Amino acid sequence: MDWIVQAILRFLRGDYATPIVEPDGDDDRRVERPWLFSPWQRWPNRRAWGPESVARAVARGAEVARLTLGETLWNELRRQGYLDVRSRHVRGLTYRLRVGRRVQLIWDNPEAARQIPWPYRGYLCVNPTYPLPAVEFAAQLYLYLRDREEQVIRIAIPQAADDRIQNVF
Repeated sequence: MDWIVQAILRFLRGDYATPIVEPDGDDDRRVERPWLFSPWQRWPNRRAWGPESVARAVARGAEVARLTLGETLWNELRRQGYLDVRSRHVRGLTYRLRVGRRVQLIWDNPEAARQIPWPYRGYLCVNPTYPLPAVEFAAQLYLYLRDREEQVIRIAIPQAADDRIQNVF
């Protein structure tokens, strides 16, 4: 219950940059829960972070991505620069994941592209809700497309042009 009081005091002081932390279970470990942020709270500007902290975050993100994907997929991502995920819900569609870029839609043929209202040569825009290393976000997105594709389809915004993903570094 003490963590609730701390969160309220942080809110009243205007300290929105510190994630709300609460005890996890019976032990005294603390778990960061960034999804408990309210929509009006803002994350700190990543340009204000020092180069050392950004480098540490990127290194940790690469390690998380390597452990998440496994050695085979990690080496494939590093070698090719992308990972392909075959859709289980839309026939003839393959998602191409590239680090820091929008998800590219690769259709087997134009007829397959007509079954869903997405552009034939298109991209899906999916952004994280808080700043995250790009390679770590790509690994998370890989798992979502592989295991929970219907959620990505529901929230992704079809785009006709490629661009960088927001909130990644």
